Amino acid sequence: MKPKLINADPAGVRKVAQVILQGGVAAFPTETFYGLGADVRNETALQKIFQIKGREENKPLLVLIAEQEWLPGLVRNIPPVAKPLMEKFWPGPLTLIFEASSELSGLLTAGTGAVGVRVSPHPVAQSLVRAVGRAITATSANLSGQPGASVAAEVLRTIGERVDAILDGGPTVGGLGSTVVDVSGSSFRILRQGAVSRAELQPFFES
Repeated sequence: MKPKLINADPAGVRKVAQVILQGGVAAFPTETFYGLGADVRNETALQKIFQIKGREENKPLLVLIAEQEWLPGLVRNIPPVAKPLMEKFWPGPLTLIFEASSELSGLLTAGTGAVGVRVSPHPVAQSLVRAVGRAITATSANLSGQPGASVAAEVLRTIGERVDAILDGGPTVGGLGSTVVDVSGSSFRILRQGAVSRAELQPFFES
């Protein structure tokens, strides 16, 4: 049976947070497209994401947190180069790649020893992460290799039978996904160009 679309009011957000805390996988809106949220500490839920998307396990999963203070426990350290980027672009569509904590599942890191983290500026995504009370995944809510979904109805049509809930927060802006920047070394590298442009990042290369 296809899951019921859940309105993104406070009660709906709490309901979907419980789905995630109980090991489920839920779709929710982000600042770009709809994402798939699961508890990053739940190995079974992480495996389910790969099954839902038809995604190869050699591809890591990105993570959402509510604020910078949630990074300890997820990352080994916070390099100095990362701090001005977080101050400027979080919340926002900038994913930073850190050295991963040894406590994290290899499914999150795809065995790379690194984890990608961002703080979403979307109010529904932010409310959901806070209601869960811990980091959740944020990989796109679509079949692997297919375009991202910017409305809940598209999530329902493509993977609705596979997910446990869909938090309907209305249409998202779509466009480019998050820019991905590796800050795990002494300097940073742009791994994927996205919603934060190279021009916006250029002053941080020069600092």
